[in-house]
Amino acid sequence: MKQRILLVEDHTILRQGLRALLSTEPDLEIVGEAENGREALLLTQQRQPQLVLMDLSMPRKNGTEAIADLKRRWPELRIIVLTVHNGEEQIRAALRAGADGYVLKDDTQVELLVAIRSVLRGKTYLSPAICNNVITDYLGQRNGINAPASWELLTQREREVIKLIAEGSRNKEIARFLSLSEKTVEKHRANLMRKLDLHSASQLTAYAIRNGLISC
Repeated sequence: MKQRILLVEDHTILRQGLRALLSTEPDLEIVGEAENGREALLLTQQRQPQLVLMDLSMPRKNGTEAIADLKRRWPELRIIVLTVHNGEEQIRAALRAGADGYVLKDDTQVELLVAIRSVLRGKTYLSPAICNNVITDYLGQRNGINAPASWELLTQREREVIKLIAEGSRNKEIARFLSLSEKTVEKHRANLMRKLDLHSASQLTAYAIRNGLISC
């Protein structure tokens, strides 16, 4: 029986390339393609994939948020992050959200296929290109300390707000999109800037790009 895979990637040409690549494998079947985290939730419910191949930098709902939502609803679903981001904070956040694998877009076709089959067998797979100190830190083996990443200090709503700010939305637009008052948006904005020690919209945008919340 073929293993059912959902592709979640906001760049059409990359989705098409992944579909072409994986469709040549006799044991794999692409059952759908999503452009963002919200579509991923809908298509997972409709198509019931066994594995989701997930980008991190996507509009509206990013990959880390989508992973957490997917795992809450379908704990048995296997998820592999496929991204350009190799920073400690992105890796740690994705794994804590529930990702079963983390592969870089610089990795080879063979590496991706190994990751897919390993994760489908119930294993956790991390790209060899991820440096050892990042993995060690995630596992909490460095001096017994596992300090939370700054991203993890934010509430779910603050994460939504910073992403929309970085995408260029004004407070009024954010309030309308999230069904909040402008005053509440301003409060969330002040809280997240305090937690991240950032002091302007441009710094928020730089943070979001650096940590894979949006594409530059």
